[in-house]
Amino acid sequence: MWIDKLRSGVLELETPIGPRYLEPNFLGRARLLWTFRNFTSLPHQVLRPSEVRLIDGLLNENRFLSGSAINAHDRPVIGRVERPLIRLQSDEFSTEKQRVGTSGLAAEDGFERAA
Repeated sequence: MWIDKLRSGVLELETPIGPRYLEPNFLGRARLLWTFRNFTSLPHQVLRPSEVRLIDGLLNENRFLSGSAINAHDRPVIGRVERPLIRLQSDEFSTEKQRVGTSGLAAEDGFERAA
């Protein structure tokens, strides 16, 4: 079973629109297989920075597979990454917008402007 995952496994991402599948290279599959050796699903917060970089790299390379490609080939899923949706409430968004918009970023960070 793990040899099938190593040979042609995919990573499942939980998204608000449903699961999406990423296709890592051989080394990425080996690293992810080690990460998910005891779990079938992990939250995004518990992943190591190197694992987050691997997943972000796959996202940036647009290594997504279509749903039909998953079903047609019956590719094994190495693991599932839960990515919770972060929502800003309207009052938090308005105060953040006012804070950044009125005083400028340089003044907020404590930098002095040359006159």
